[in-house]
Amino acid sequence: MYKFLQKPLYNILMQKTLPFLLTLILTACSLPQNTSPTATLPPPIESALPSETPIPPTSTSTPEFTATATQTLTPTPTVTPTYAVLRGKVLVEHANCRYGPGAPYLYKYGLVGGSNLEIIGRLDDANWLEIQAIGGDNPCWVKANLMEVQGDLLSIAPVYPDLAPLPLSPYYNPLTLRDVSREGNQVTIRWYGMALRAGDEEFENAPLYLAEIWACENGEIHFTPYGLWEEKITFTDEKGCSERSYARIYFSEKHGYAGPTEMEFPE
Repeated sequence: MYKFLQKPLYNILMQKTLPFLLTLILTACSLPQNTSPTATLPPPIESALPSETPIPPTSTSTPEFTATATQTLTPTPTVTPTYAVLRGKVLVEHANCRYGPGAPYLYKYGLVGGSNLEIIGRLDDANWLEIQAIGGDNPCWVKANLMEVQGDLLSIAPVYPDLAPLPLSPYYNPLTLRDVSREGNQVTIRWYGMALRAGDEEFENAPLYLAEIWACENGEIHFTPYGLWEEKITFTDEKGCSERSYARIYFSEKHGYAGPTEMEFPE
């Protein structure tokens, strides 16, 4: 009897549980597998900065300078003349030595006959000489024919007017020019006069004015000084000189000269 009941019961159980077991198996197969996650690296992000790409060097043409022979002008050396200081002896018993190269200039001091002196300068034509005591420093001007000179006068430096200025008066103003006129070769200069204060004259009836004239004669400039009492002078100035003609006028008093007032001449 037990065997009879056992088999049907088995069949019933199989009929009831088999479908359930099949369903359970199928459901389990459809579920996602529980696998461990695998770390996945994100894709590399490209940098926004441009990659440094080597740039091949660019060949830059550099201008080449070719040396060109240039003619160099060699300056002509300026020849500086060498002048001498000579010795001379006073030939006359007494000689006047003046502030400038001519008789119209103020008297400075006297020379004693037989004195030996240094000759340090001259006029261009060497008619007047600038002298001083040997080793001295107080020069004055004497007429050349009053001296016995040891050596060539033309070897002495020409110094007037640039290197031997006249003494200037501290008490009077320069003269005022009126006009300069020409008629042919005759030039006339006029100026406004001045009067000396009492005691300022060099001597009685001494000239009030000194006129220094550089005028053209026979194609050369000649220098002539004039002592004057009136306010004008007329002289000859020819054409044909390469250098300019000009004049200087001073007011003269015993302490020196007021001026100069300078002028050139009309053509």
